Amino acid sequence: MTDTATLIAQGERLVARFADVEKALQSPDIASDISKMTALNREYAELREVVADFSKYFKMLHDKDDTAQMLKEAHSDPDMKAMAQAEYDELLAAIPPFEELLKRHLLPKDEDDGRNVMLEIRAGTGGDEAAIFAGDLFKMYSNLAAVLGWKVEMQDAAEASMGGYKEIIARLVGPNVFRQMKFEGGVHRVQRVPATETQGRVHTSAATVAVLPEAEEVDVKIEDKDLRIDVFRSSGPGGQSVNTTDSAVRITHLPTGLAVACQDEKSQIKNKDKAMKILRSRLLARKREEAASVMGAARKSMVGSGDRSEKIRTYNYPQNRVTDHRIELTVHNLPDVMLGGKNLIELLDALQRADEAERLASLGN
Repeated sequence: MTDTATLIAQGERLVARFADVEKALQSPDIASDISKMTALNREYAELREVVADFSKYFKMLHDKDDTAQMLKEAHSDPDMKAMAQAEYDELLAAIPPFEELLKRHLLPKDEDDGRNVMLEIRAGTGGDEAAIFAGDLFKMYSNLAAVLGWKVEMQDAAEASMGGYKEIIARLVGPNVFRQMKFEGGVHRVQRVPATETQGRVHTSAATVAVLPEAEEVDVKIEDKDLRIDVFRSSGPGGQSVNTTDSAVRITHLPTGLAVACQDEKSQIKNKDKAMKILRSRLLARKREEAASVMGAARKSMVGSGDRSEKIRTYNYPQNRVTDHRIELTVHNLPDVMLGGKNLIELLDALQRADEAERLASLGN
């Protein structure tokens, strides 16, 4: 685990880097280099909070040393000694938890945390009930987005005949969306009596969720020659103009075989734009996975890796509970979870803390 001397050295390095970034941003030449200015502004924002906390920490250490000196010099003044001792004890109690906060600051950052998200939900085992559950999950995340102030932009959807979706793709836009959502990828299982069940039996169905960090054009280079673009008539709802024109678009990335189809918009151009955004995000996700595999850095975390085949959570309606199997946490307020309420937010926060605690523990290994 990081000791005090190492923590001080790392803090001093970050304080010095923050001063360099601040100075670079004040340079009159920076405005001519937009990409560099953007990168420096991002680094400045990331460093500002941690540097402020390290400044508080350095002051606490300085005050502790001063108070220890006062204790040595106050042997002839009982009142002064008592006051100095109380202050010293208070600092001794406050410093260790503050050091834990700083260690969390120093954990390696996920470069994708600040990105928007491409959310993909697909019905799994369970037929019509699985499609309905996929729709319920989409409503849950839409409710969460409303609570947290994110925007939800539909990208594509294949509605099921009995309600819900066979597949739905949406873009979640807001600050640190991927950080909040990245542990939601995997198999979500529901246990309940379907509306179509006449004998009251509880059925188990599933839906898979994929949470992809949104890719920018600079993240993934796609050559026109590597794409096959097909247009066709939409088969989904959307009005007469959708079904009578070739507005739907399917883009196939030939080197990987990845294919994305979009038909949600009446405009072929808009569908193509959405399909390209989804394709870029899928390619970025694949690129990240391959890099981690090659470097041997695919950390086997207790909160999972986002693998779509991993069962992560069960929503049990008869027992009014939601259980996350990765951290063995059960919430007994299923309606609030499905409404994107505080119980879902607390569940997401618990996953963040579990991941953080695991990474902190690994610092000493």
